[in-house]
Amino acid sequence: MASSHSSSPVLHSRGGGGRDGIHHKERDFSPPRCRPLRSLPDVCPKEPTGEGRGLCDGPSVVAEHDRWTVYSSKVNLPAALNDPRLAKRESDFFTKTWGVDFAETEVMPSFYLPNITREHFGPYAQEMAQRERVHERCKTICPNKDDVDAVSSVTTNHEKSRAELEQVPKIFMKPEFALEDPATFNAVLPWSHFNSAGGKSSRDVASSKLLQEKLSHYLDVVEVSIARQISLRSEAFFHAMSSQHELQDRLQETQRAVAVLRGRTTAIDRVMCQGPLQALRTALTRNNCVKLHNKLKLMAAVHQTQPTVQLLLSTSEFVGALELIATTKEVLQQELQGIHSFRHLGSQLCELEKLIDKMMVEDFSMYARSDLNRSLKDDPQVPEKVLNPNTVSLKERLESLVFGLLRQRKLDFLDIYSEEMIMAAKAIVTQCVAESVFHIEEIDTEVVTKLADQMRLMTFPQWFELLKNVFEGFLLFLQRMKATLNVIRVVVLEVLDSNQKSQQVKEAALEASGQEPSHVLPQLQGEAELAYLTHEGLFISDALNEAQQQQQVQDLSSATSSRTQLGWAEPDLASVTREACASREQSFMSGENMMPTDLELNRMLNNIQELLYNASDVSHDRCVKVLTTRAKDGSLERLSSAEFVGLSQAVEGFVRDTEELCGRRSVSLRGALHSQANRFVHRFHEERKTKLSLLLDNERWKQAEVPAEFQDLVNSIADGRITLPERKTPGPDDRKPAEFLLVNGQKYAVVGTVLLLIRIFLEYCQCVSDIPAVATDMLARLSDLLKHFNSRSCQLVLGAGALQVVGLKTITTKNLALASRCLQLVVLYIPIIRSHFETKLLPKQFSVLRHFDHITKDYNDHIAEISAKLVAIMDSLFEKVLSKYEVKAPMPSACFRNVCKQMAKMHEAINELLPEEQTQMLFLRINASFKMHLKRQLARLGVINDGGPQHGLVVVDVAFYTENVQVLKNLERLDLNMAEIWEQKR
Repeated sequence: MASSHSSSPVLHSRGGGGRDGIHHKERDFSPPRCRPLRSLPDVCPKEPTGEGRGLCDGPSVVAEHDRWTVYSSKVNLPAALNDPRLAKRESDFFTKTWGVDFAETEVMPSFYLPNITREHFGPYAQEMAQRERVHERCKTICPNKDDVDAVSSVTTNHEKSRAELEQVPKIFMKPEFALEDPATFNAVLPWSHFNSAGGKSSRDVASSKLLQEKLSHYLDVVEVSIARQISLRSEAFFHAMSSQHELQDRLQETQRAVAVLRGRTTAIDRVMCQGPLQALRTALTRNNCVKLHNKLKLMAAVHQTQPTVQLLLSTSEFVGALELIATTKEVLQQELQGIHSFRHLGSQLCELEKLIDKMMVEDFSMYARSDLNRSLKDDPQVPEKVLNPNTVSLKERLESLVFGLLRQRKLDFLDIYSEEMIMAAKAIVTQCVAESVFHIEEIDTEVVTKLADQMRLMTFPQWFELLKNVFEGFLLFLQRMKATLNVIRVVVLEVLDSNQKSQQVKEAALEASGQEPSHVLPQLQGEAELAYLTHEGLFISDALNEAQQQQQVQDLSSATSSRTQLGWAEPDLASVTREACASREQSFMSGENMMPTDLELNRMLNNIQELLYNASDVSHDRCVKVLTTRAKDGSLERLSSAEFVGLSQAVEGFVRDTEELCGRRSVSLRGALHSQANRFVHRFHEERKTKLSLLLDNERWKQAEVPAEFQDLVNSIADGRITLPERKTPGPDDRKPAEFLLVNGQKYAVVGTVLLLIRIFLEYCQCVSDIPAVATDMLARLSDLLKHFNSRSCQLVLGAGALQVVGLKTITTKNLALASRCLQLVVLYIPIIRSHFETKLLPKQFSVLRHFDHITKDYNDHIAEISAKLVAIMDSLFEKVLSKYEVKAPMPSACFRNVCKQMAKMHEAINELLPEEQTQMLFLRINASFKMHLKRQLARLGVINDGGPQHGLVVVDVAFYTENVQVLKNLERLDLNMAEIWEQKR
């Protein structure tokens, strides 16, 4: 009895393998055989059977999950019906062959086999019971591998395959799975598990290897499942091969039918088609007559070319006229070549085309001149309104001119516009100056004829108003130029787009026809030209006279009627313009061989942008001339800070507006302003330096009263306002000048020069705030001013220069203390000035702030020199007086009385000028000098601390000195330490 599983290996019974008599399927681990597996008979539907190894080793989605044994086999036919490999079983297997009456019946039990009951196995069961229990115990402890595999292979293979497939993540099974999606990519490759801090650790390498092995395992699982399913469908291929024979038979039948049909067609052609040939010849003759008629119509249309061109030129429709000329020339060369009546028309059209070229250039020049020289009060945009219905707007006129110039490849028309632009820019300045001078009665234009002289005679407010008018005029001028250039740019872009579309259409036509360009292009051009001249919607003369043609006699020929009406009727110019504008794009399509190339058009677009840039530069250059003309006599250098700030802001505003309008940064006007700013700063500094020098040279170094306005100025600085206060209207002020200047609670006795110096450096700070561009230059000038004050005051006071300059008799201690206090006030304000300048500088310019550190050091050194000078004055006095000191009665001695008197004078001179701490420090140094000279004199006299009479007399003098010093104001607690005069050197 054959097995129903044609692809399954043959099953064997292990006869002596075990006593239990259970049949086992032999496992074969040998390589698969090369011979093909037998398939089921043809009565079975062709379904994939797969390989035996695949059915045995792995689960199937259609196989039975029970273990197969030899008892599962019946006969071939039932086995075929119950083939587990079939995805779809046939229920009509018997009825479709043997009829509907065929029915399956149960098989009767065999009469030759005895009826076996359970009692027959009783003795065997008793005999094997003990062995069975031992066997079960052994099986539970160590089950037989072959038995387990044989029993569970089929039932577990399917579950194993399903489990393996379930191990593959669901994300791989989704139809929208795509690694391009970042979320999907991160889900498949979890990069967060790897160390991204730099360097590959062993853990990262292990993780990457583990991820690679996992993905490889998923791939193997999917490939195994796919291979298994493919093996299950292998027999479908053989079914398709068997169907190929039937297809070949049908093709042979079709071939025979086609042969019969062709034979019949040949007979029909021989019998029935000879007659209609004559009708075709007649139709051909008729077509030739129609072509002749069309040719005559074409000649009539060509005959009207010159009048139509004149009509188009009267409306400035140059594109339509040029296109009509070009189309007519093409028709003469292709369609009407050799016609005797048109032998001179070609040369006439060439001369007419040259005339149109000159007309377009002159018309464009006139348009540019009139547009750029329009009143500045007009709308800067290109006018689109039409005042007269029989005329065209300026915008349409400009578009027509540009289209025509491009059509004739006259690409230098932008140079014409550039020349007109330069002349118009000069005229703007002249016009603005004339309008300003007209309202100024002080300037006689008959006497002062030059514009430069007229501008120099203006006051600064008048000239500044003129400059603002010039700026406004140039802004309107640039806006007008930009609007015009935008119209030109749009036209160029339209032509460029038309060229590209035409090229695409041509390429598409060539690809569709499969012909060479030389064969297709003449035909297309001829058809387009014929359609342009003969079509009712494109033939301009027919469009003009459509209304008159409806009223003429209908039996007249169309050519005669057209010629008669063109000569007598008055055409509608607006309709001509509309028709010509509507056909402009078609004109480009038909005359593209005359149009500029894409490279030339792109170069024109760049030239248009460059022309706008040049207009901005020209405008700036003209404004620079206005600025430099005014600055020739140095009037701009003599401006006040507020006036120069207003000028700077106006220039910066104009430059900013032109940059936004033209998209380019012009540097000429900014450079001129910067040059004027440098001159202004130089003049600003020289004026104030000269003023400070004059003040110092006339300073008598006496304490000055502090007006209330200077005290308010100092208070505003303390509040953080580093600016000059607004000028108050002169009026009665009840506040009296103060004796001292109060700064942060401290009293400063100052001279008048220092008060003005404070105001001067505030002017520097105010100028930097108004003009930040000159911050570095202004800082250097202010440093120079502060150094000049320090050096000059040192020359006048410490160097005693004031004796010759202002005629002082001597430099007193009061002069020295006052100078020191003034220097201390300036040092107090240097950090404030530094902070203000730091806010106006760029970070890369902070290095210039070191000048303030050097100035502070110089001022502190000067203050220390003044203090040393005060001590030196008393030191020389002590040396002179104590050198005559003698220890004898009466006490106190005259020498000590003189010393105390001079100390009192010194204290009286500086006590009100210097603060208490500085006074105490100064007198400590003076006292140290006194002790040194006294000690030296006592040593010379031989007086020692022995309690003798001389020692007693010295003690009385010292006590007198101590008492007189400590009675002075602010010196009560001063520790004089007079015991040091008795200390001996070791």
